[in-house]
Amino acid sequence: MTSYQKVVSDWERPVRPAALTEERLIEAFLEGHFAINSHLPPERALAEQLGVTRPTLREALQRLARDGWIEIRQGRPTRVRDFWREGTMGVLSAIARSQKLPEEFVPNLLELRFLLAPTYTRAAMEHEPDRVADHIGEFAYIPDTVEAFASADWEVHSILTGTSGNPIFTFILNDFHEIYRRMAVTYFAYANLRAHSRAFYAAISSAAKRRDAVAVERITSTVMKESLAYWRQYVIQGDS
Repeated sequence: MTSYQKVVSDWERPVRPAALTEERLIEAFLEGHFAINSHLPPERALAEQLGVTRPTLREALQRLARDGWIEIRQGRPTRVRDFWREGTMGVLSAIARSQKLPEEFVPNLLELRFLLAPTYTRAAMEHEPDRVADHIGEFAYIPDTVEAFASADWEVHSILTGTSGNPIFTFILNDFHEIYRRMAVTYFAYANLRAHSRAFYAAISSAAKRRDAVAVERITSTVMKESLAYWRQYVIQGDS
């Protein structure tokens, strides 16, 4: 790579007006400014409210319609869908990127991990037990810091999904990279929760060395369930 290419690769790409408009409308939906099953203002009025051109607005609306936020109907007002029921994975990933998350979004996400993680962890052990044993075991010895654990936990689940043999698990995980990082920094602020995860990494590595797929699945299920309970106890309820 030339020095010029490196400089260019390090630049942040400017946010396109349509993407920024899309983000602003999503925030409006989540905050209830445009309620579910309500109608958006006419295109000209909405473009003026947002301070964008009508072509920019149209592009943003098309993207929102694709992901299930709105329903565009020819000759009729644009309806705000019940995106909790009618939305797609695009809605899910957009909410995960939002700075104003619904209160139950993180617990719901952790509940999904509780359902998926035992399956992809067992699959990873069955496909590449040596890699699971060696790489996951290393994380049992990381420094006892928030940053170290926030990075390690993401890497652990990336390794597990990546060696599961099913790329869909990786796609789902990657969709939540940004919020996963934010969640982890909050979660691992508590020393006992860092210790809990450290023990998990060691237990998975040990079970993988024994080629014990049943134990791997059971351990992961237990720890993911406990992590959800700890989030509710420490983060939501504020216990110390």
